[in-house]
Parts: sequence; C-alpha cells; structure tokens
Amino acid sequence: MNVVIVESPAKAKTINKYLGSDYNVLASFGHIRDLPSKDGSVQPDQDFEMTWEVDPKKSKQVSEITKAVRAADRVILATDPDREGEAISWHVLEVLRRKGVLKDKPVERVVFNAVTKQAVLDAIAHPREIDGPLVEAYLARRALDYLVGFTLSPVLWRKIPGARSAGRVQSVALRIVCDREAEIESFVPQEYWSIVAGLLSEGNGFEARLTAADGKKIDRLTVNSGDWADTLRKALEGATYRVNSVEKKPVKRHPQPPFMTSTLQQEASRKLGFSADRTMRTAQRLYEGVTVNGEAVGLITYMRTDGVEIVPEAINAARNVIRSDYGERYLPSSPRVYRTKAKNAQEAHEAIRPTDLGRRPSDVARSLDEDQARLYELIWKRTLASQMESAELERTTVDIEAAGSDGKVYGLRAVGTVQRFDGFLTLYQEGSDDDAENEDDRRLPPVREGESLDLEKITATQHFTEPPPRYTEATLIKRLEELGIGRPSTYAATLKVLQDREYVRLDKRRLLPEAKGRVVTAFLEGFFKRYVEYDFTADLEEKLDRISNGEIGWQDVLREFWRDFTAEIEATSDLKTSEVFEALNEILGPYLFPPKTDGTDPRTCPSCETGRLSIKRGKNGPFIGCSNYPDCRYTRDLTALGDGDETAVLENGVRVLGTDPESGLEVTVRTGRFGPYAQLGEAENGEKPKRASLPKGVDPASIEFEQVLAYLSLPRQVGIHPESGKPITAGIGRYGPFVLHDGTFANLDSVEEVFTVGLNRAVAAIAEKQQRGGRRGAAATIKALGDHADFGGPIEVKAGRYGPYVTNGKINATLPKGTDPESVTMDTAAELLAAKAAKGGGKKTSKRASKSAGKN
Repeated sequence: MNVVIVESPAKAKTINKYLGSDYNVLASFGHIRDLPSKDGSVQPDQDFEMTWEVDPKKSKQVSEITKAVRAADRVILATDPDREGEAISWHVLEVLRRKGVLKDKPVERVVFNAVTKQAVLDAIAHPREIDGPLVEAYLARRALDYLVGFTLSPVLWRKIPGARSAGRVQSVALRIVCDREAEIESFVPQEYWSIVAGLLSEGNGFEARLTAADGKKIDRLTVNSGDWADTLRKALEGATYRVNSVEKKPVKRHPQPPFMTSTLQQEASRKLGFSADRTMRTAQRLYEGVTVNGEAVGLITYMRTDGVEIVPEAINAARNVIRSDYGERYLPSSPRVYRTKAKNAQEAHEAIRPTDLGRRPSDVARSLDEDQARLYELIWKRTLASQMESAELERTTVDIEAAGSDGKVYGLRAVGTVQRFDGFLTLYQEGSDDDAENEDDRRLPPVREGESLDLEKITATQHFTEPPPRYTEATLIKRLEELGIGRPSTYAATLKVLQDREYVRLDKRRLLPEAKGRVVTAFLEGFFKRYVEYDFTADLEEKLDRISNGEIGWQDVLREFWRDFTAEIEATSDLKTSEVFEALNEILGPYLFPPKTDGTDPRTCPSCETGRLSIKRGKNGPFIGCSNYPDCRYTRDLTALGDGDETAVLENGVRVLGTDPESGLEVTVRTGRFGPYAQLGEAENGEKPKRASLPKGVDPASIEFEQVLAYLSLPRQVGIHPESGKPITAGIGRYGPFVLHDGTFANLDSVEEVFTVGLNRAVAAIAEKQQRGGRRGAAATIKALGDHADFGGPIEVKAGRYGPYVTNGKINATLPKGTDPESVTMDTAAELLAAKAAKGGGKKTSKRASKSAGKN
C-alpha cells in the first residue's frame, strides 16, 4: 500500500479517485506543527534552533497518518508546489521520523501544478527529494516573523497600551497606507480652468481643448484664475476656426499575460469586488477540485505563483478554442510567449490558468457556486485573451487654429480613437482603478485639413487638483509588488491581519488607517525606522529568495538581521514613556492638530481655552488631553483625530449635536464598550436614557444631526401582520438591520431599508425566515448537504454562536478552525459527525431509555 499525504480533504478526495485502491490518500489539514506562542521557541544563542510543537487540534490527524505509514510500503508527500507546501511535507516527514515509523520505507516528494489525473500520474512517475533550500527559506521566514513579533511587540505594548503586535511585512504595508493618508492630509488643492470649444464639421459635433495662446503652450494647470479663463473664453467666442492638420496613426493594443497571484487578486478586486482573502479562498477550491458531471476535477492550476508562462500544450488548447469560437482572424500567426519577472525562479510556477481551456465557463457554471463561477470565468477569459490577436486602433489628432477676436492666434486640439479591429478586446478588457472617462477614446467626425469649422459654444470650467487616491486592496498589492515586499502567498494574509488588528478599515473599498494604526506607524518610524523602510524590507525579501535558490545560508541571514535588530531594541529599553509620547506628538502633529482656518493655535484646549492639547497615555490606549489636567478634564478620543471639529467634542469624548425638537433633550454621540452610539438626554432618577447604536461603518465624528434623530426613533412599527394580528417592527441590532414579528428576526439588506421597508416586504422576509426555522436563537443554515444513510436525515452546515458547525439534527460537530464552511463536503461532514459520535456527542438519552434499549 502507498500512502499519499496532501494538505486538504478536498484535494485528497480528488486525488484518491485518480490513483485507485493501491493508494491511501490522507490530508494533514495544513501545517501539523508550528512554533509555540511563547518566548524561547527560536533561540538565537543556539544558532537559531527552533522548538516545534504538534498542533493539539491536529493530533488525531497525525495519529491517523502515523498508523497508515506504519503499515505502508511507500510514503509519497504530495503537498502544494511552493515554499509552504515544501514546509508542510518537511514537517510531516520530521514527525514520522521522530515516531520511528519510517524505518527503511522509501519517502518521495511529488509536485503537480494542477489537480488533474494526467498531472497527478505524471508527478507520481517522477518523484524527487524534499527541496532543502526551499525548506531553509521557510525556516528563515518563520524565524524572522517570530523574532520580530516576540521581540518588538512587547516593546509596543509597554510603550503604547492598546496597540497590538507588529509584524515584519504587515508593518511596512501599514506604513504605505499611513503615508498615503499623510499625503492626502497635507495636499493643497490648486485651482485650474479648462477651456473647451464645441465645434461643428458639416453638422457633426466634437470638442477641442485649448492648447496654445499667442504662441505660448497651455498645459492642464496653466490657466489658474477665473479672470484669465473669462478673457480666453471671450476671445474664442468671436474667433474663426480652421483645421490646421489631421494626423491618423495606427496603434495596437496587446493583451495582458495570464494571471499570477497578485494580478488575479487585483483584477478580482476591480471586476468582482472580491477581497484578496475571498479571491484566494475561492481559487483554492477551484484548484483542489470540484465535482463536474459526476467527476472530481481541479479546474485551475496552482494559484500561488509569480509566473506568467503557460505550458505549450495549454497554449495549443487555447489556440484551438480561439480558432473554433472566434475564427482565424483572432488567432496570431505564432503563439504569444510571456516571461516571468520574478527574481526567485523556484517560486515562479506556471501562470494561473484553467486546467482544460476547452472547459468553458458555461460548461461548469451549474457545478459551481456563484463566487467560483465568476472567478473561473475571469481566469478562463484572461488566459484565452492572452493568446488572441492584438486590437487594432486608429488614433486621430486634429490640430485647429483659431483667429481670436483680440487679434491673437490660438491653438486647440481634439484627440480621438477609432477601433478598427477588436482583437482580444472582444473577450476581455483589463479593469482599472480609475473610473474617469478617457477623452482619447472619443470618436471624431471625418474632418479635412484646411476645413473651416463652426463654433457651437465655448465652455470655461473650474477644476481643482485632487490628492492621490487612497489605496484599495488591489492597488496596495500592486504597490507591495512594485517595491518587492512580500510574496504571492503573503498578500491576502497581510491585508487580513491589518484589518483584524483594527489598524486599517475598508470604506467604499478604500483602505483607511485607523487612529491605532497611525500611532503604531509613528512609533515604529520614530524608534525602529529601519525596519519599516521599503528598501530594507525589499532587500531582506531578496535575501530570503537567495536562500531558496541555495545561494546563501539561512542562518547567516538571521545572524546579520538579529545583530542589528537587538541593538535597536536595547536602545529603546531605557526610553521613558514621556519621551515616546513627545516623539509621537511631533510625528503626528499635522494629523492630530491640523491648521485652523481662522489661524488660531490648533492645540488650544476648547474647554479651558488656556491649556494645550497633546497625545497622552491611557490604560485603554492613547488619547488627546489637556495640559491643565486635573483642573481641566477635556479629552478627545483618537477616533476623532484631525476632524477639526473641536467645538463639537466635549469632556470624555462626548459630541453634542443639538436639541431634540420633540422632547427638548440634548442629542449626543458617544463611544461605549460596544462601539459608538447616540443618546437622548441624561440618566434621571435611576432610569437610563434612550440610546441607539450607530451602524457599522458610520463615522461618529461626522454623522449628521438628522441621521442621529432617525436612529433614535427606532424601532419603527412597519404595520400589523395580516395573519397573526401582531405588530411588525424594524430596527438595527447587534447583527445589523432587521424586521421583527412575534420573536422571529429577519435580516434586511441595508440600514436604509429599516426606514423604508413596507408591510409586504416585511411579511415576505419573516415568512422566508420561518421556513428556515428562523425564530430567535435558531442557527442560520449556511449550506445544505443532503441526506446521509449512516446518520438518518439531512446534514447541514450552520452558523452557530461559537462558529460554524455541521449537524444532522442530533449531533453537532464544530468545524476545525480556519475551515471555510462553504467548502465543506458531505464526506468531511460525515467524518466530523462520526468523530463526535465516537466521543459521546449528540443528545443524551435517559438511563431508563438506555436500559430499555439494552434489554432489546
């Protein structure tokens, strides 16, 4: 018997069908060992010796693998074809050696870039040994991350209460977001005017922009005042217009290469609205295998890659589909070849592509969930388009001469593009983060050189330059990639950690740094500047790549890093907290205390008017306080940093918005234990005032008075239920907007719907929830798996109070941490329920019932 070890149950299930009865395929469920979360797991004084510990949650799986290997003739390690996959295999091998079950059994390492029968069988036929340098690169990265986390984070906690850990790559990514925010805050808008003529050529209209005046060039920002713009407009209104020249130039637009990890994450963000984490989870399921027409098959190649090449057979398959679906005109005379720019060839696998280009999106859509279908279609189209003919365009530039009414000569230009042949654009066009219209894509009417043109109108439009945009997940990944920071397998995790630690938040798909994130970045820049510098981090990444190429030793890299890092740590050991906060005040000054429009000192306390504001240390984290404390107890919460609305904030972070017109009570916004909320009046005679939680994403520092009154008016009575005669109300709760009827809650799509939902919609929502067993406290069903003969009844995946679980109505089994509930299969659910039943799980029977059953 041959034992094959992979990472995931889904991958094991797919491969098992390919290999047959002579193979036993087992899943390790990812890494089976890790460094214990305590000091001393990496010992620099012992040449960075590491202490590994088997994850207690994986002990059962390790036992099953050990048992199977003990009875096996051969062991095959078939984890993913990258650094992490190599490390998982290495960990499994080390554990098996320590348990003494290998003896003289051959151990082979196989890799395949796609979970297809042919790829798996080819890999089994061509085994190799574990790649030592790749494992050493993993060890170096893991040690670095551990040492930075367990050495720097305690310094951070001591100096800035409320801050959380600081990761090696995450800290640099956070700095990028914070630096962009600082650019936006310091940006000074510049006024400029655009002068555009609406012209007619034989009745066909088009627009031309002013580019020259009296022999002087007019750039976008040249006209910087309304008076100047008005003078130009008047001169052009009385001008005569003649076409000076018409230039037509053929242009080709070439397709982009197939996806690698970073470009897939960027495009999925732009086109599908997916987060990086959502993209990778969905791609993982497509790679590991789904059931299509009764057959388990991997639909895409491995999704963590720096490579853009695809193998010749895949190129030929793509060309066959292009020829069949689009015709010879769309097929280049020779295949397109793309080259990888990745520095580390060992991690530059084939691009992300469908395993079978002939398997069109429409062929598999019914077998996939919505996310899988959309992502597969994106990957399929991008791969196919990469082998299609270029688009052929014609770019026309029309230069126009205008004889102004003031006797001066003006120049105008119109630019347009005509698509002569769509080429790959018939199938795929890359998304963009810039939603602005591109005037070069406008079509122009046929005009002739020397032709006189009629003037329809002249418009002078005022504009202001805009600050650089905040990063989206897509543009941040692109920036990290440009800087050489992080690798494909790290981007999604990096972004998730930043949001989980509440260092950044997503607002309309843009990344905004939280106050906590700004303070952490300021601290690191002030005292550990080298370790958040872009060049230093990129250089370290390059050294780690050289380790995986076998060019340098992993311990040499760690020694060099540790020597300098410990010196920096020691330099901060004697720092007083007052010195730290003095530095933070200086670094964050422009952010904390932006200039006021009236020119007064932005640090003047708005309460006592004599004290000065500064950032201070509190047991729950930094806050803004007055220098006259304790005589003046003015404070400002860091969530209101830089809002400039000092008069709206009172003692203890309370913001007064006005007086309720009905009750005459004061309306305030406050921050409590469970987040921001609105309050009407104050507590009187032991009775609590009316309060309303602010929905997630609503900024307490900028919310309008009328909006707060609306929240305080909730719950709202929608109407009387036509069957029960009981009221239906709408409100906002801990889990979002809802309607409530007789103990049954039903979610609404948005906060706005709470104020607009009608009786018919509410009744329908309540009915749908009741059909799903939806009284208060009932767990929502995430996925119905169907009936299972061994468990007598339907098995479902449900969302429980303490996390997702599988159930047959009698036995509940919690999903292992990190398991995506949407990816759970019937086989996985059955295994979990069987294990829980073996431990005595399920509803307990009475002693009398047990005795009765025993007699039977």
